[in-house]
Amino acid sequence: MISPASPASPGSPVSASGAPPLRVGLVGYGLAGSVFHAPLIAASPDLVLDTVTTGNPERADRARAEHPGVHVVDSPDALLDRAGRLDLVVVASPNKSHVPLATAALEAGLPVVVDKPLAATAAEARALGDLADRRGLLLSVFQNRRWDGDFLTLRALLAEGALGEVQRFESRFERWRPQPKGGWRESGDPAEVGGLLYDLGSHVVDQALVLFGPVVRVYAESDVRRPGAEADDDTFLALTHAGGVRSHLWVSATTAQLGPRFRVLGQESGFVTYGLDPQEAALREGLRPGPGHDRTWGVEPEGRWGRIGSGESPLTGGGTAVRTLPGDYPAFYAAVAAALRGTGPNPVPASEAAAALDVLEAARKSAREGVTVTL
Repeated sequence: MISPASPASPGSPVSASGAPPLRVGLVGYGLAGSVFHAPLIAASPDLVLDTVTTGNPERADRARAEHPGVHVVDSPDALLDRAGRLDLVVVASPNKSHVPLATAALEAGLPVVVDKPLAATAAEARALGDLADRRGLLLSVFQNRRWDGDFLTLRALLAEGALGEVQRFESRFERWRPQPKGGWRESGDPAEVGGLLYDLGSHVVDQALVLFGPVVRVYAESDVRRPGAEADDDTFLALTHAGGVRSHLWVSATTAQLGPRFRVLGQESGFVTYGLDPQEAALREGLRPGPGHDRTWGVEPEGRWGRIGSGESPLTGGGTAVRTLPGDYPAFYAAVAAALRGTGPNPVPASEAAAALDVLEAARKSAREGVTVTL
C-alpha cells in the first residue's frame, strides 16, 4: 500500500540531451490554450512556445505579456506558413475545429497534439490516426487528467493489489453551476461538439478505460436541466468492461452537494477520495510549474487524502489515510517531447482517444433511445 510517508514526486526530469528545445505552435489562446497548454509547454525544458494563434487582440496582448518573445499570428493558416520553423503544433481551439486543424497540420508535415475530445466521432479519430501513421508523424491527445494526483494514487493502489479484485468503479466530475455560461461549450448545435458528455465525460471515460480496459456495454442517462441550457449538463454512464468491472460515471453542472471523486470497491477493500486535483485551480490562479518544477506542485493537503479500508465510512474517520501522490500535468508534455525525440512512446495515441469516443457515441445513443448499447 502507498504509505502516507512516501516521498513526493520530483516532477518531470530535466533533459540532459543538450539538444535545442523543440519549437511549438499553439492554435488558440482561450481557456485551454492560455491556462493549460501554454504554461505546461513553457514548463518543459525540451519545448519552447514559438508561435500563438489568436484573432482576439486582448488575448494576443496577454500571450505576449505572459510569454515574452512569442510570435502571435491571427489565423491557423498564418501559423502553418511558419511550418518550416516549427516542430509541433498544439490544437487548443473549439472542438469543432479539432479535425480540420489537425488534418492541416499533419498534411503540412508537423506532429500534432490535440486537446480532448480529438474528434466528434470515433471514425474521425481513427482517420486522423491513419493520416498521422501514413505521414510518420506523432498525433497525441491531451488527456491531462491521467496525471491527476488522485488518479495516479489509485493506479498505484491497483497495481499493488491493495483492493483485491475490483468489482465497481465510481467516478464523479461534478460542479455546481446553476446558471449556464453560454458559449460553444454549452451550445445545442451538434456541430459544436459541446455538452458535458464530450467535455468532462471525455475525462472520466478515458480514466475508466485506462484502469479497467475495453468496454462491452454502455447505458447512459443524459439531461438538460438548467433553465436556458441547450446542451447536456447532467449525465450518468454505466459501463461494463470486458474484464467484468462495472464503472459508474457522473458528469454534472447541477450538483448542489458533491459526491466522492472516486469510490472503488474491491473484494478485499475500498478506496474513497473527495475533491478535485489542485493543478487546474493553481493554473487558473496564475501559478505556474517551472522547469523541473518544485516539490510543492500538484501536492494535495493531508486533509484531502483518500482513505482505504472496509466496513467503515471514510466520512467518520474509517479506514486509513493514503497520501495522494503529487499530480503532474507537466509530465504529458515531457512525454510528448520524448516521443518526438524517439526516446519514449506517445503518451496518448489516437487509437485510445477513438476507443473513448466509441463509448461516448454509445452513451449518446443509449440516452437518446433509452437502450443499452453493445460494443
